[in-house]
Amino acid sequence: MLLCVVLLLTTQITVAQSKKIDSLFNIATNGATDTNNTKAYILLSEIYKNIQVDSAELLAQKGIDLAQQRKQLKMEAYGHNAMGYAKYYKGDYKASIVSFQQYYNTAEKIKDKVAMGFARNNEGNVHIELGDYVTALEKYNEALELRIEAKDSIGIAMSYNNMGYIYKDLGDYEKAIANFLYALKIYENRNDKKAIGMTYNFLGSVYWRKKDFAIAHQHIEKALKIHQENHDDGNTAICLHTIGAVYGDEKKFDSAVMFFNKAMVIYEKSNDTRQMGLIHADIAEVFERQQMHDEAIVNYLKGISYNNAIGNKRSQASLYTGVANAYLQTDNVSKCKLYLDSSLQVISMTQKKEDFKNYYKVQSDYFKKTGNHSAALKSLDLYTIYKDSLLNEENQKAIADMQTKYDVDKKDQQIKLQTSELMRRNIMLIGLGILSLLFLLLGISYYNRLKLKQKSRLQAEIMKQQDMATKAVIEAEENERKRIGSDLHDGVGQLMSAAKMNLSAIEDRVVFHSPEDKQAYEKSIALVDEGCREVRAVSHSIMPNALLRAGLSNAVKEFIEKLDNRKLKINLHAEGLNERLDSNIETVLYRVIQECVNNVIKHSGANALDISLIKDSDGISATIEDNGKGFHVIDKQKGDGIGLKNIQTRVTYLKGTLDIDSAPGRGTLIAIHVPLV
Repeated sequence: MLLCVVLLLTTQITVAQSKKIDSLFNIATNGATDTNNTKAYILLSEIYKNIQVDSAELLAQKGIDLAQQRKQLKMEAYGHNAMGYAKYYKGDYKASIVSFQQYYNTAEKIKDKVAMGFARNNEGNVHIELGDYVTALEKYNEALELRIEAKDSIGIAMSYNNMGYIYKDLGDYEKAIANFLYALKIYENRNDKKAIGMTYNFLGSVYWRKKDFAIAHQHIEKALKIHQENHDDGNTAICLHTIGAVYGDEKKFDSAVMFFNKAMVIYEKSNDTRQMGLIHADIAEVFERQQMHDEAIVNYLKGISYNNAIGNKRSQASLYTGVANAYLQTDNVSKCKLYLDSSLQVISMTQKKEDFKNYYKVQSDYFKKTGNHSAALKSLDLYTIYKDSLLNEENQKAIADMQTKYDVDKKDQQIKLQTSELMRRNIMLIGLGILSLLFLLLGISYYNRLKLKQKSRLQAEIMKQQDMATKAVIEAEENERKRIGSDLHDGVGQLMSAAKMNLSAIEDRVVFHSPEDKQAYEKSIALVDEGCREVRAVSHSIMPNALLRAGLSNAVKEFIEKLDNRKLKINLHAEGLNERLDSNIETVLYRVIQECVNNVIKHSGANALDISLIKDSDGISATIEDNGKGFHVIDKQKGDGIGLKNIQTRVTYLKGTLDIDSAPGRGTLIAIHVPLV
């Protein structure tokens, strides 16, 4: 509901702003309770401070409330900052200071010194608006200390720029320029083009104050060029606005209006309502100084409209009084009275003496023109009272400014002395610290080297033991295979052969009484013959003669030729295996391939299998790929099955690598690479 009200209050919004607001609106209303949801309200507040200040306040308060409910201290801090800006733009300076203090206190709870520095910096900005330069400088110095502690170089430069503004307002232009140049150096080291341009604009403002218009133009135009090259429309408009104001002081009114209008085009494009209100007020003043009242009225009214749109009452009274005076100069007394009444309503709220003085001057002229001379005289008396009061305040302010300047100079001297003493102590401490650190680093380095050597020796011994154990297991397994194969071939195989011979010899001496007896005898001979073949096949599988006789590729070829090609079609591709490999490598790789093929036959349900054996300069690569049902590799690796573990153990023994790529429904690919170094 809150955001609906806010959107209804909104004036015109650019397409870019509208997209950003819509995006933030969606995040704010998505029902989530995370920091992004809270942050959306705060970011919306920051947008609306230039569009509708009252809406900005509502959004900031919503962000603060949510952050407090959700115990999001960082977001709460940012919410107080957004509220401080909204109050500042509205002209409620005391409330703005309170919000920035709450920003500081909340940031302090989470020890965010960068945010604490910004809070003190923003407080200082408000005190400048109040003319309290001593307090402003104190806040800026606090901000600077926090930023130095946090190593926030951008914040440090910002503090120097702010102190430059104070010295500019105090009329100490040399110190103002020195601070701006110090900030400029930091920004140039960081190559921060935007900040560099802004600082040149600040320098131009100092020379404008000094009435050194030529140098003012040089600096501001340099800033303008930087912002234009970086396509920074906002700061480009500010530079154009400043140039127009300089031309106005030079009484080059046509140039002033031209640059104001250039800035206006950019402000209208970005819909910067606050700046549009300010620039129309400046244009109106230029026209008034030329007695061009109709043009002044148009711009006063536009300025009033923009200020009303965002709820800005800080400069509204002066605009109402200005347009009332312009109408009076064109003899439109009814309109003059209307806007004088509007001005009085605003002044009654703000109580600004400067606005009262201007109001009573125009009211006196109004009564004089309408023939009410007694009322005109009363208004003139009130004008004189406020004028004298302001004059006294100006004198007091001048004295206060002198005292402030003295206090600032005195504090600078104290800071220099303290800095010198701290520097001397710091050099000694740093020297001792460096020596201590060097000894500590040497000790740590020696300890680490010793520890690494011990760890390296231990790892080498562990790997050696593991290799020996693996080798012993594999050799024992192969020896046992050879023994079993030999026993089957030479023992059981010979017995089966002898049995077949004896049965064959009996055939000539036995008389079969029936065809059934003859058939039973022939079946027995066939069974014995089949047994011989089975024993021979098993013994050859356990101890393949082809591997011993012709090498790995021929052994694999002979192995797969014995398989049923009708159920599983196997393609073998061998390359670079013309020369024999190390017998140990050949045996282990043969067993791995044999295990893989057996797994395919038992588990995969595949009807096609591709085997590739390639030897090159890097080593020997083997791939076994089927089109079966596949499996979850991780599940198999975590399971109790020993098939994959045996394969991995054998490949690791050869210092090789094993990669398995499989998933349910898309077959299995096993890739093995063994170095031949």
